Amino acid sequence: MKKIIRFLLILLLIILLLVIYARYEGTNGLITKEYKIETADISNSFDGIKIVHFSDLHYKRIINKDRTKEIVDEINLINPDIVIFTGDLIDKDFDVSDEDIENLTLLLNNINSKYGKYAIIGNHDYVRDDDILNDIYNNSSFVLLKNSYDIIYGDNNDRLFIGGVDTYSYDKADIDKTMEYFEDNEDIDYKIILVHEPDYIDTITSKYNVNLVLAGHSHNGQINIPFIKEMFLPYGSNKYYENYYIVNDTPLYVSSGIGESRINFRLFNRPSINFYRINKITD
Repeated sequence: MKKIIRFLLILLLIILLLVIYARYEGTNGLITKEYKIETADISNSFDGIKIVHFSDLHYKRIINKDRTKEIVDEINLINPDIVIFTGDLIDKDFDVSDEDIENLTLLLNNINSKYGKYAIIGNHDYVRDDDILNDIYNNSSFVLLKNSYDIIYGDNNDRLFIGGVDTYSYDKADIDKTMEYFEDNEDIDYKIILVHEPDYIDTITSKYNVNLVLAGHSHNGQINIPFIKEMFLPYGSNKYYENYYIVNDTPLYVSSGIGESRINFRLFNRPSINFYRINKITD
C-alpha cells in the first residue's frame, strides 16, 4: 500500500512540474527552424532567396509588446528577403486598446525585408473588425492577401508569385480566386501559396501545381505528446499538423507558431519562426 501511495505522489509531482514547465518555461523563448529548399524552378535572380515565416502570434494572450520586440529583433538578424505571416495576429478572446494597436503596428513596421512583407487572415482574425487588421497591416507595410496575390520582380524581369488564401475555418478560402492570374498567364515558374489552415492543401494541390505552401494554425500541437496533442488540434489541421509534409509532390511547411490558443501552455514545442533558403539547382 505504501509503495502505491509513494508511486502516486511521485506521479502527481511529475505532472505538477510538467504543468508548471508548460505554463511558464514552455511558452517562453524563441527558436529558429532553418530549412534548405532546392528546386530547379526558381528564377536565377531569386537563387538563394531568404524567407522568414512566422505565425499565430495571438497577441494579448501571452505575447505582449516586449515579447513581440524580441521576435522582430530575431527576424531582422536573419536579414530576410521576404517575410510571411500566416494568420492569427490577435487572440480572439482579448480586446485591444488603441495603445495595443499602436504598439503592434510600430513593432511590425520595424520588421525589415528586401522584397516585401505579406500576411493572411487566420480564424482568430476573422472574428475581429476588419478595419483594425487593415490599419495594422497597412501602417506596418504588410501586404494583406485575402484570396489574392502579389508578384515580386527580380532582375531581368524574373518574377515570383505569392498567393494568400483566406481562412478555411469560416469557409472563406478560395484558391481559384487566388490563382486568377494564371487564367491568362503562365509566365511565372515559382509559386508560393500562404494558407492558415494546412488541411486546405488538399484542395490547392488537387487543382493547381504550386511549388511551396506555407501554413500555421496547428501550432504543431501545443502539447506535443503523442495521442494527447491530437486532442488540442483545431479544425483545419487534423490531417496536416507536423512541421513538414509532401502533398501531391508539393512541400508543405507548418509553423509551430509564436503564441498560444485556447490554453496558455506549450509542452515540448517551443515558440518558433521558420527560415527558408531557396536554392536553384540545375540538371
